[in-house]
Amino acid sequence: MEPKIKETRWDTAIESSIIDGWERDDIYSFDKASGLPVYSIDTPPPYINTQIHIGQAYTYVWMDAIARYRRMTGNNVLFPLGFDRNGLPIEVQTEKEYKVDIRVTPREEFLAKCEDLLNRYTKTAHETFRRLGIGFNSYKRGHDVGGLYETDDPEFRKLTQRIFLDLFARGLIYESERTSNYCIACGTSLSDAEVEYREEETTLYSIRFQIADDDGSLTIATTRPELLAACKAIIFNPTDERYRNYEGRKARVPLFGQEVPIRGHPYAKPDYGSGLVMICSYGDQGDIAVFKDLGLAPTFLLGPDGRMNKLSGKYAGLKVREAREEIASDLAKAGLVVKEERIVHRQPICWRSHTPIEFIPQKEIYLKQLPFVKELLDAVARMKFFAPESRKLLTDWINGLSSDWVISRHRYYGTEIPLWYCKSCGATYAPPPGKYYRPWKEDPPINRCPSCGGSSFVGEGRIFDTWFDSSNTELYITGYPLDSHTFGRAFPVSLRPQGKEIVRSWLYFTLLKSYLITGAAPFKDVWIHMHVVDERGEKMSKSLGNTVDPNKVLDQFGAEAFRVWAFLEGNITEGDIRYSQQRVTGNQKFLTKLWNVSRLISSFPIPSDDYELLNSDRWIIAELAKLIDEVRNSNESYMLNRTMLLIRDFTWYKFADHYIELAKPRAYGVTGFSEREVRGAWFTLHLVLRSLLLLIAPFIPMMSDRIFTTLYSSTSIHKEMFPSKPTVEKDLSYLTDRLLEFNSYVWNYKKERKLALKDPISLKIPDELKPFERDLRAMHNIASIAQIG
Repeated sequence: MEPKIKETRWDTAIESSIIDGWERDDIYSFDKASGLPVYSIDTPPPYINTQIHIGQAYTYVWMDAIARYRRMTGNNVLFPLGFDRNGLPIEVQTEKEYKVDIRVTPREEFLAKCEDLLNRYTKTAHETFRRLGIGFNSYKRGHDVGGLYETDDPEFRKLTQRIFLDLFARGLIYESERTSNYCIACGTSLSDAEVEYREEETTLYSIRFQIADDDGSLTIATTRPELLAACKAIIFNPTDERYRNYEGRKARVPLFGQEVPIRGHPYAKPDYGSGLVMICSYGDQGDIAVFKDLGLAPTFLLGPDGRMNKLSGKYAGLKVREAREEIASDLAKAGLVVKEERIVHRQPICWRSHTPIEFIPQKEIYLKQLPFVKELLDAVARMKFFAPESRKLLTDWINGLSSDWVISRHRYYGTEIPLWYCKSCGATYAPPPGKYYRPWKEDPPINRCPSCGGSSFVGEGRIFDTWFDSSNTELYITGYPLDSHTFGRAFPVSLRPQGKEIVRSWLYFTLLKSYLITGAAPFKDVWIHMHVVDERGEKMSKSLGNTVDPNKVLDQFGAEAFRVWAFLEGNITEGDIRYSQQRVTGNQKFLTKLWNVSRLISSFPIPSDDYELLNSDRWIIAELAKLIDEVRNSNESYMLNRTMLLIRDFTWYKFADHYIELAKPRAYGVTGFSEREVRGAWFTLHLVLRSLLLLIAPFIPMMSDRIFTTLYSSTSIHKEMFPSKPTVEKDLSYLTDRLLEFNSYVWNYKKERKLALKDPISLKIPDELKPFERDLRAMHNIASIAQIG
């Protein structure tokens, strides 16, 4: 019998032609006219400031499997590809690659360079996703539901502005000058969600402060002596008996001479340094809180350029670290440094530039969020989280909110804030929604100020925080607000898949805005995943030189090998996944096994009737029925690693190692079996293989499609439904362990006696395995029944 599958191994070179066929037949498109239930996935649009990294490749493969499974279970799947192209990272990359400075480059010129770079990176990312075999609705740009979208597209930006104008009209937007997180490197304010923390070694200086009304002194420890000129108070913990008698007295600040009050306040920790804290404007968020509690007036020493201003005296013009070193040196020369020690402290940093956060007053635009904490927590409770414990990441963040969301940024590449200001009276003009506005370069759509009749306006030059853009994705992909039919069927979105590290940003801001716009929770299910790290468990970064280009992995192994590794390596919902070439190579062996099994079975005809099943057939069919149930349950809970392990273990350790070996003699027509029993073996082999291909199609889409179309259909496997459970005439799965044990015993028995597997032996078949006796005799060439002692 000649196999229908001619190739002796899976050829990665044909992966691209299979993908071409999918695109030619448009098999993954979203059909707005379909009556099927909609399953919508709000995929995280990858930020395009470099190439796609290995972690994105890994997690998008998981998302693809979810989408494919949902199609097979009768859903009209909305699974669009998007690219996040707004915000700071592309500006930083543009400055780096083009060797330009945003502060001195004309805005139009800088934007053009950003767009050129984005187009290059987008093309690369587009091709990487395509090579991975990810079945997005479309790889073509389009403004219809399901089309490829980019967050800097005028249509997407128009939606961002529409939402802003809606919130503005409802009084939820306001402008205020207040101290906020500020990144010197980025030159802009940041929200709390954009602040990360790292453990950093620094010097703790113990400095002597003179008591103002006597000759005594106090020692105060600080890591920021450069803020001495802004010191407005010294505090101690009210429970600290060492300093209670200093309450209400004053101390003189070294080098600068101002007298400041000594006050009790619980922010001071008795066991940190001397137990005394100098309160300056501002060293950290604690300073800001204490200033508010004590009613202190701040003095700001640091400008937006990151240099000390004239209030710093002779230290004006120095950068922060330079001023710190100069002032520490002057304190030491004056004999005012009691002690210096190296410590490790928790340093707030910008999530993009990784430079220290400063606290600088800026006039910014804010979105109210604090009034809605209870409602947001109620919305979170209505969403289902996978894993369930990841819900706490979001609720903890919401419960910890302390200020409204600063949504304005002093940058260029992003959606413009659609406001104009009357030069005559200063009134703010917000235009009607429905158009993409660029106030920095165009006039407002009115001739006269509604407040004073003035005819001259100045456009807002700031842009939105990039999260204000990207938190619209669930609305944009479902057709809001223009396609009400699709929106009504696709929202709330069925699934939000995303990383743990952006729970407090992308997930939270999406929740906030969705609630404010629709009054509803945006998602039914939320799947939170961890990271892909290097083989030592370290986070990948360019500075460590341990990043992995997924395109090179695809060049070496092909997409299916990468995909099978992605599902077999571990459960990224529960912990980080370590990448290593050795592991990809190891997991690739399953592809070889599946191909060999399929090629063998392709040798046999596919009977549709006139066959007779033996108990061996009934056994594997019962096991297949159990597998189908387990796979469905596992897929429904997004436990895709478990799914793949179930399929692999069944395929390799039950079907290939045991059933095929049991049925093979009968399938080849050895004496002792009727023609109908031979056909029964053929039927069962094909039934199981066809079902396995359907089960594994979401995970290994190219190989499964090639085998399926070679053996079973002229149309793609990805047009098929999830397999139904076969009829189980007689459930013999309770004998599985005993059957596998017996086969292993026989194989070891022959090996120990240096017998070939085909050599005849005399062996007693256990009574409980009598249902399989005929196939066991043929399989092991058991010539007679004899007790082996």
